[in-house]
Amino acid sequence: MISRDRDAAGRARNDRPRDRLGRPLPPGSAGVARIPDDLELTPQQTLTFAQQLLDDGLAFNAHEVLEAAWKNGPVAERMLWQGLAQYAVGLTHIQRGNTKGATTLLRRACERLGAYPANAQQHDVDRVGLISYAEQLLDAIDGGVQLTDEQLRPRLRRTTD
Repeated sequence: MISRDRDAAGRARNDRPRDRLGRPLPPGSAGVARIPDDLELTPQQTLTFAQQLLDDGLAFNAHEVLEAAWKNGPVAERMLWQGLAQYAVGLTHIQRGNTKGATTLLRRACERLGAYPANAQQHDVDRVGLISYAEQLLDAIDGGVQLTDEQLRPRLRRTTD
């Protein structure tokens, strides 16, 4: 039987270090700093931290930050945070060269972000802009276009000009 790392509550945890794309490395390797499973930030801190990670090309880590907000946040906002976390995972799959996974997750993210109440202006998240950007990424993937790191840094919040 394979032994898995577990936390105090018995939930499976993988304490192996990870590379910048979130892939496990051999034990003892130097990896990217992990995001704590119990991370609790305000929505604004979450978005700022996730945006910084996206800007640094660390979409997997941004996903972990957004996933913590999804799991720890108010029930009424879970669809928003889940959609954002799935968006970051979609970007991670693009970075890893997994176009099928990227397509699946970006579409799921768009569904969740699009289904979130239209009158909800939660935390200045640019839901419409993110959906439009994901559609551009999906078109590029369908067209076999190689996406650059710069193209994988969407803006999570609406900008004020």
